[in-house]
Amino acid sequence: MSNIEPAELQCTVAVERLNPAGQAIKRQHIRKATVVLGRNEFQEIVMRVHDGKAPQSFMLRDFRLFTRFAKDDRLKMFLKTLSIKHQASQSVKQTSDRAKIRAGLPRSFETISPLQLRDVQKANELRSKVNAPIQLKGPSERSVNRILGERQQVKRPRPDCDASPVKALHPNKKPVLVLPLAQKLSKEQTAVLNAVLSGKNVFFTGSAGTGKSFLLKRIVGSLPPKSTFATASTGVAACHIGGTTLHNFAGIGSGSAPLEQCFELAQRPGVLQHWTTCKHLIIDEISMVEAEFFDKLEAIARSIRRSTEPFGGIQLIVCGDFLQLPPVTKGKDKPHFCFQSRSWRKCIHMNMELMEVRRQTDKTFISLLQAVRVGRVSEEVTALLLKSANHCIERDGILATRLCTHKDDVELTNENKLKQLTGPTRVFEAVDSDPMLVQTIDSQSPVSRLLQLKVGAQVMLTKNLDVQRGLVNGARGVVIDFQPGNHGLPRVKFLCGAVEVMKRERWMFKASGGLYLSRQQLPLKLAWAISIHKSQGMTLDCVEISLARVFESGQAYVALSRARSLEGLRLMDFDPRVVQANQDVLLFYKKLRKERLLMQSSMDEFVGQRNKENAPW
Repeated sequence: MSNIEPAELQCTVAVERLNPAGQAIKRQHIRKATVVLGRNEFQEIVMRVHDGKAPQSFMLRDFRLFTRFAKDDRLKMFLKTLSIKHQASQSVKQTSDRAKIRAGLPRSFETISPLQLRDVQKANELRSKVNAPIQLKGPSERSVNRILGERQQVKRPRPDCDASPVKALHPNKKPVLVLPLAQKLSKEQTAVLNAVLSGKNVFFTGSAGTGKSFLLKRIVGSLPPKSTFATASTGVAACHIGGTTLHNFAGIGSGSAPLEQCFELAQRPGVLQHWTTCKHLIIDEISMVEAEFFDKLEAIARSIRRSTEPFGGIQLIVCGDFLQLPPVTKGKDKPHFCFQSRSWRKCIHMNMELMEVRRQTDKTFISLLQAVRVGRVSEEVTALLLKSANHCIERDGILATRLCTHKDDVELTNENKLKQLTGPTRVFEAVDSDPMLVQTIDSQSPVSRLLQLKVGAQVMLTKNLDVQRGLVNGARGVVIDFQPGNHGLPRVKFLCGAVEVMKRERWMFKASGGLYLSRQQLPLKLAWAISIHKSQGMTLDCVEISLARVFESGQAYVALSRARSLEGLRLMDFDPRVVQANQDVLLFYKKLRKERLLMQSSMDEFVGQRNKENAPW
C-alpha cells in the first residue's frame, strides 16, 4: 500500500454486492486499486475505486468503519479523513432525488479537500451529545492541518487476551489516533497565507528554493475547493500544485485573437462555468505570463461576471519569480512581463517576498546564487563557478544530469545514451484515463506515455515518494535490474542510498470544461539530460551544466539554482557574460523593496508614537 494524499490510497480492494437479504451475490477482487474520496456535483461524498480501466463510484450516505486491524498509518489517515468529513457533512441538508433531476447539472467528481478546522468543529458539535469529541492538538487552534486525534469507540477487550503495554500502563485511557504533523510554514509563509485567507489579492515572490510551490499547495488546501482554481503558466508547474494550465482555465487558446473573439471563446458552456464559479484564482509561474494575455483575462473576467471590480471580483493569488524564465514570445518581440500590464497595479493589493532559502543550506552557495539572480558576477563568484568544472560528482554508477537550454538536445542525448547500453530494452506504457486526449495529458504530465529503460539507464524520480528517505522529485538513480515476471518492474539504486522497486503512480490533471484526466506510469524519466524549462521546481543531486547556448535572461540562474549544493554541481564552458538579469525586472523588485521598507518604517514610527502617548508622566 502506498499513500499519495490523505484522501487517496493505493491498495487491494474487495467489492461485494448484496441482495436484500444481505447475502453477497457478486464479488470483485481488485489487486491494485486506487481509492479516492471526492464530492459529486451536489457536494455529496463519493468513494471512487479505480482498477486502471474503468472507475466505480460509491455514494457514502451511511457506512460502518471496522478499524480494529487498521495498523498502517496511511490507512488510518485515509479513514480519519473519511470519518471526519462524513460527520461534518451531516449538518448539511441533503438534496432530494427530485431536486437533483430538476437541477440538470453535469456529472462531476472533485477530490475532497484536506481536513480543515471547521470540519472538526462541525463534527464535534454533532458528536457532543454522545460525549466523544474529536481532539484538536497543537499550539494554535486557528492553524489548519494540525494534529487531529479522534477517540475511537472500541469494544471492551477481554482481560485475559489484552497484552498491550500501553493498556497495562494506562488501563482507563482510551486509545487516541493521532495523525502526523504537517511540515510547518515559516513566519514569511504564514504571513502570506494569512493575507490570502483575509481575502487580499496577493502577489508573492522569492528566489528559487524559498518554498513557493510548497506554500501554494497549503494555500490550495486552505481555500474552498469548489470555488478555487489552481493554475500555472506551464503544464509541469500546474501538475506540481494539482491544478491545470492558465490557458485551459481561461479557454481562449493562446490569447492572440482579438478581444471580442476571446469573449466569445470564454462563453462556451464548459469554460463559462470556470469564470462564473471561480472566487479564488491561483496563478503559479507568473513570470512566463505575457502582459497582454493578463490584460485580456482581466477584461474577460469583468465582462462575464458583469462586475466593475478588478478581475471581476475574483481573488487573485499570484506567485512566481520574474528574475527566472520570462514569457515566451514569437519572433524578436521584447517580452512584456505581467507587472507591466495595464491592470496589474489595480488587481494586486499586496506584494510579499519570501527571503529564506530552503533548498540549499550552504551559505556560500546561497550567496553565489543570489548574485547570479540579479546578474552580478564578481571575480569571486566567477572563480567558484570555474572551479566547479573539475568536480567529480559521479558515484555508485550514477552520472551527472546534463542540464540543457534546448529541448532537442535533451531528446537526442537521452536516445543516444540509451542505445549505447547493452542488453534488452523494456518498454513501459502509461495507462491514460482517456487515450483520445493523450496530447492534453502529455502537455501537463511530468512523465511520458512511453518509457524505455535498460539496465544501467540513468533515471530521475518525478514524484515525491518518501521525503524522509530522500526519494523526492528530482532524486537521481540508476536502473540495476528488472523484477522477474510479466510486469518486469525496474529496481533503481538512488544517490541517497535507497534501492527501490518502482511501481506505477498516478497523476491527476484538470482539462477544459471541468474534465478530470489521469495518467498511471512509473515515476521515472531518463536523466542523462533534462531541459532547463522542465527542471523548474526540481532539486537535483548531481548536475552538469553548459551555459554556452543561453538565450534568455534568467536561464543561467534557473539552471544553477536546481543544484542542491556547490559540490553536486559541474559547470562547463562558463562565460560570465551569459549571466543576465532583465533591467525592467530589477527596477520592479527595487520598487517593491523600497515600498516594503517605507511601510515598515511607517509602522515602527506609528507604534513608537503610540508608546509615547501611553507612557506615564
